Amino acid sequence: MGDVQISEIGQIAVMVDDLDRAVGFYREKLGMRFLFQVPGMAFFDCGGVRLMLGVGEGEEREAGTSTIYYKVDDLEATYNELTSRDVQFVEKPHLVARMEDHELWMAFFHDSEGNLLALMNERRG
Repeated sequence: MGDVQISEIGQIAVMVDDLDRAVGFYREKLGMRFLFQVPGMAFFDCGGVRLMLGVGEGEEREAGTSTIYYKVDDLEATYNELTSRDVQFVEKPHLVARMEDHELWMAFFHDSEGNLLALMNERRG
């Protein structure tokens, strides 16, 4: 089975109805360290794992579901290996955001129970 091994969570997404209310809860009631907010999303640090609160659309919007984002060193190699193992991807690896010091790339897929998961890779300069 190739050299690919998934062993680290990079980000977990929690879908919310009211982003401002949710930010207040996580920031004030739970005391999580707030990182930043962009339209429709807010990010917190949770012991080195990034927690994203987001107002999702489509599949991302299903109430009561969370998406686990798995960090990988080589997104394309991991995507190809998992595809060869019959993992069903929603889409091919793609650029999600350009940050000041890196690019964020992702590829979404479903587990055997239909849960939405993702591979993520942060590409530095």
